[in-house]
Amino acid sequence: MYGIVGINAYHGDASAAFVGDGRLLAAAEEERFNRIKHSAGFPTEALRYVVAESGVRPDEIAAFAIARAPWARCVQKLWHGLRMPTGAVHRLKAQRAFRTIENDLARSLGTGRRPIVYRVEHHKAHLASSFFVSPFDQAALFSVDGLGDFASTMWGIGRGNHIESLGAVSFPDSLGFAYTALTHYLGFPKYGDEYKVMGLASYGEPEFLDLMREVVVTGNRHRIEFRLAPEFFTHQRGGIATVWNAGEPQVARIYSDELIHRLGKPRGCDEPIEPHHKNIAASIQARLEEIVLDCLRKLQRLTGLRKLCMAGGVAFNCVTNGRIVSETGFDEIYIQPAAGDAGLAIGAAMFAWHQMLGKPRSFVMENAYWGPEFSRSEIRSAIGTCASELDGAGCRVCEIGDENVLCRTTAHEIAKGKVIGWFQDRMEWGPRALGNRSIVCDPRRAEMREVLNGKIKRREAFRPFAPSILEEAAGEYFYDSQPSPFMLRACQVRPEKRSVIPATTHVDGTGRVQTVNREQNPRFYKLIREFERQTGVPVLLNTSFNESEPIVCRPQEALECFLRTKMDLIVLGNTLIRRDVDSQSISQLQTY
Repeated sequence: MYGIVGINAYHGDASAAFVGDGRLLAAAEEERFNRIKHSAGFPTEALRYVVAESGVRPDEIAAFAIARAPWARCVQKLWHGLRMPTGAVHRLKAQRAFRTIENDLARSLGTGRRPIVYRVEHHKAHLASSFFVSPFDQAALFSVDGLGDFASTMWGIGRGNHIESLGAVSFPDSLGFAYTALTHYLGFPKYGDEYKVMGLASYGEPEFLDLMREVVVTGNRHRIEFRLAPEFFTHQRGGIATVWNAGEPQVARIYSDELIHRLGKPRGCDEPIEPHHKNIAASIQARLEEIVLDCLRKLQRLTGLRKLCMAGGVAFNCVTNGRIVSETGFDEIYIQPAAGDAGLAIGAAMFAWHQMLGKPRSFVMENAYWGPEFSRSEIRSAIGTCASELDGAGCRVCEIGDENVLCRTTAHEIAKGKVIGWFQDRMEWGPRALGNRSIVCDPRRAEMREVLNGKIKRREAFRPFAPSILEEAAGEYFYDSQPSPFMLRACQVRPEKRSVIPATTHVDGTGRVQTVNREQNPRFYKLIREFERQTGVPVLLNTSFNESEPIVCRPQEALECFLRTKMDLIVLGNTLIRRDVDSQSISQLQTY
């Protein structure tokens, strides 16, 4: 087997992926192992996992592919460095680690030989991460995020095993930076908080849309382009002060005093969210949608193609994604589940295999389950480690060998209003819990959002919870019935169904849908099907199995999350644990 390991390193969402003979075998983010959200630095544990999962010895790996190309846009970098020396210093510091990455690769895997390393430009890796794992033989390609290799946006065409870039938007103009700047202004300073603004936007009106059109400027009716008005930002003059170490990434403020002058005092993290803030969120969200959809209309006319592959952090904006098919001329879209920078690991490896080595395509990513899984004995061992805590919490433990009984029992508890931790099979790739590391409960209960936030999530009340629905029932509940296995589109809930699933219907009448079919996830499908049999509703509320931390990876972390929250039950593989005042000792496992 010719194995290529893709790496996203020294940047947020550090990750690794193993591609063997053109097929993805394993992929994971470093945060799931070191428990640091959006972990930067080098993905040591993720790298070790994907290599171990592949079955290939470290010294048998043919090559590594890194999503960073230092030669990309050299002239622009030099010109900007001469004009803005402070920003150049920041970039030189960021580049230093990449010059010796071979040493970190060898150290992490315990090999002595210097590996072959392919270097792939950031946005080409993004495009590859979507197109080369999509079901399309030919498609238009679009990548948009904050910044990578001195570009923020790239578009092109994918045909067979080749990607052609047709254009790009370069630093300092960045739609991702504009959204991040307003995210920070609104009092959400952590790396990756942009999704909070997307959720908040639905509660406001785009009162400041005209101002946002001054902040992000478009003009040409035919070309794909936009620019940031420099008076509203600081990064054009001094670069972006970022911390890309082994911890959680940190990005300094990038909005200027002019934005404060125009919008007023920024919101503090702990200050109340006022209507003013909701309207600012609605305004930047509206501007993002305007620009992305306009770019995609132009891309569709430019290429004449009806299929689209998207990537980059902005591709996580599921509200925008929900409008693409109806408003741009594209009939089908594909976005892989780790569309942000974690996905660069897959993109770099696939680009090296197809574009650099000229190999034909043979793989489609139809599910998101590429992380670790744990055996029955490993689950039992974790339960044994937590035995005294489980006993102290009044828990009863039983093993249910019949999957039908397991799903029927769990569905019955969900229908009773219980909150369930659902831990199964291989961990999801990407930021969405898609039925293997999920917390699930009854979407029919309007109060369930408050119950979840009170018992477990402790997050902002304006953030929506997602519906997971049987794929064949999607058209009955949502206007958009296209498959959405990766929970990356917000779809309008049919008016007559909004009162049926109020806990997963956002204030704007949408749901961030995950469609589930039997082939992609048989056990999760069976659980939803059983819930439908008992209640008549083929939908579960699905949120990530975590509590102010990365999604749980190991059984131990799932049990710890269960114990420190007020979750009612946890299902680990075939083992069901419930809080019960009449419980017996957990050392006596019941078997059914």
